[in-house]
Formats: sequence, C-alpha cells, structure tokens
Amino acid sequence: MRLSQLSETLIGSEIVKLGNAISERIRNGEKIYNFTIGDFDPTIFPIPQGFEQEIIKAYEKHYTNYPPADGIPELRQAVSSYLKEAQSLDYSTNEILIAAGGRPLIYTIFKTIVDKGDKVIYAVPSWNNNHYVHMNEGQHCKIEAKAENLFMPTAEDLAPHIPGATLLCLCTPQNPTGTTHSKEELEKICDLVLEENSKRGENEKKLYVMFDEMYWTLTYGDTVHHSPVSLRPAMKDYTIYVGGISKSFAATGVRVGWSMGPAYVIGKMKSILSHIGAWAPMAEQKATAAYLSRKDELQAYFTHFKAELEERLRRIYDGFIKLKAEGFAVDAVVPQAAIYLTIKFDLAGKTTADGTTLQDQSAVTAYLLSEAKLAVVPFYAFGADAHSPWYRLSVGTCKKEEIDEMLEKLKQALAKLQ
Repeated sequence: MRLSQLSETLIGSEIVKLGNAISERIRNGEKIYNFTIGDFDPTIFPIPQGFEQEIIKAYEKHYTNYPPADGIPELRQAVSSYLKEAQSLDYSTNEILIAAGGRPLIYTIFKTIVDKGDKVIYAVPSWNNNHYVHMNEGQHCKIEAKAENLFMPTAEDLAPHIPGATLLCLCTPQNPTGTTHSKEELEKICDLVLEENSKRGENEKKLYVMFDEMYWTLTYGDTVHHSPVSLRPAMKDYTIYVGGISKSFAATGVRVGWSMGPAYVIGKMKSILSHIGAWAPMAEQKATAAYLSRKDELQAYFTHFKAELEERLRRIYDGFIKLKAEGFAVDAVVPQAAIYLTIKFDLAGKTTADGTTLQDQSAVTAYLLSEAKLAVVPFYAFGADAHSPWYRLSVGTCKKEEIDEMLEKLKQALAKLQ
C-alpha cells in the first residue's frame, strides 16, 4: 500500500525501540541491568509527594475539561514567577505556552519556524533533532561534536554553518551526554546568532535558537546552568525555550511542559498546537501551578533527588575509571548534569572467548548485552557516527544495590576479550 512520503521515510525512535526490546526480555525473566531509557522507575524516584497530592486534589475537584490552548492562566503565571525566581528570566504570560511535555513544543517550534529546505543546525549526538528536521523537510546541517569538548558543539564548530540557517538547536544539560555548555562558549554562540541576525534584512527570516533546558535543575558539583537570554538579553528576540516538569520532578508521564519566547512566535505556536490538541491535562496543569509556588518544599525535594541521582552517576563513573586503570578499553566522562553518564567501550576488533571478532559497534553492543547483561544506548542511535565507541547510560531506573554487581559482571565480560 502506498502511503505518504513522510510515513514511508520516517524512522521510529531507535532509543524507544531498544528500550522496549530490553523491557520485553526482562518481562520474560532475563536478568538485565537496564540503563537505556531516559525515564524514571517511579518505585525508586516517585514524583514529589506534595505534587501528587495536588494532582489528586485537582481530580477530586473535577478539573477534567479542556484547558485553554495556551495553558491555564494560573499555570502560565506560576511558570513566569518560577522562572523569574529561579533563573532571573522575565517572561509575561503571553510569552509562555503550555503543552503535554516537551515533544509537542519541539514539534510546534519546527512547524512555526522551519519551511521546506530551510537549514537547521544541530550537533550529534543529540536527541531526535534529525527526526524533527526530516518531518519538516528541512536541510540537515549536522555537526559531529567532539569528545574533547564533552560532546557539546562549540562556537568554532557552528560558525561556518551559521550563514543562511533558520534554526539552531541547542540542548544543555544535554541528552544523551549529561554534559553542559560553559558560560564562555554559550556567550560566543549567542554572539554568532546576534551578529548573523544583524546582517539580515527586515523582511528576511531570522535565525532562531531552540534552547532545550529540560534538565536544567539537575546539575552537580560546580556545574552551573547558563541561559542565552541571561547572558545576552538581546537573545530574547530569537530564543525559544523548552522546559517543564518531566525530568525536574521525575514526572515524565504527567506531561506538563512549557515554552517561552517572543510573543509573536509563541502565538503562532499556540495556533498550531490548538490543532494538534497536545495540551497538558487540566488537572495536571492545576496541580503544577499550585506546586511551583512551594519554594521550600521544592528546594527540599531537589536537594534529595539530585543527591540520589549524583550518587549513582558518580559510583558508576568511578567504577569505569577503575576498570580503565586496570587496562580495560573503557572510559567515562565526569558527570555534570541530567541523569546520564557518557561511557566508552573501545572494543571493536576484539575477539570473544568462542573466537568471534566484534566487527563493529553494533556487535559490541550485542556482546555487552549477552555477556555482561548490560543494556546501554550507543551514540549512533543519537545520530553520531556508526563507528563511535561512546554510549549513554541512564540512571533513572538504577538500583544502588545493583551497581557493584553490574560493574563486576562487566569486568568479567571484558576479561574474556582478546
């Protein structure tokens, strides 16, 4: 049967596909250390108790009708106040759009800004930018980020591609790497955007930045999250933020996200979103509006939540560095933020105990799963080169008592290779 060009050519999420396959094996009784999906096990990381109570209360009050297309006024006001307090970002309610998580917002940003053939710049590895460009028939401008820059695109990487571009996709803290843009580098990138837009005529389409900061609350140690508009106020005319509660509150299934940006752009996004119907449920909007105002409770939650995530990330990082010191071909990047650890398995070309050569990274991934029972996502699933030895490890479902056990199992599997 012949269907649309888009449906025939669009590839489903490689990460979701891999995660579902692993989950099915676990359901069938197989013991697997599953570090694939960027989600949370709610038995380990439940949403904040006060937030849960607000959701229940909202349903008990029968808030089950359609919300306004741009989000209920009290939530947009709560988001405005929250951003001003937490990030010193000043956005009025007509510059804020609410949706069912970040995905519908990203989709509407693309639909609002990108025409067929428009150049969209994004670095790899990164989450799903390639698919959104494809869905909008944009021109892919893919930058291969380097390990020495912690897989974050630099101004030097981006500069040659800025002329003529319509959209620049940035994400910090980044999925899949768990690394962040430094203040200095983000300032340089902002300056590139401002310089480019100053050259464009009044009737020319400007270069916009989609700034995905869904993980911004989850930073560790000395890591500080920086924002384009805070660093360069003139960027407010060209920046559309994507944020929400999915990762901040371990609330991936609650589906409340927000965008902030120029009122004109947000208004157009609202029109597109109204036809999709991908708004956050009324009760969850009411609950989020109420919970965002509880500053002390929020702070207490973040302190505990971040400590639990950081402990897992650092213990696994330390384990990989120990394996590296013992001579195994692995490595890891110091965790900075989010729920991800960047790890390396430089095992292609090595031979297994039965004499099989691991010909490529796909074979390495399969070996880790079969011998170490370790499920992680290769960077090539995030658009990176097929030969990249780097992987994303997500700790959202990690049980602390299994970390040492997993590392020992991995060591045994690595020791079998020649």
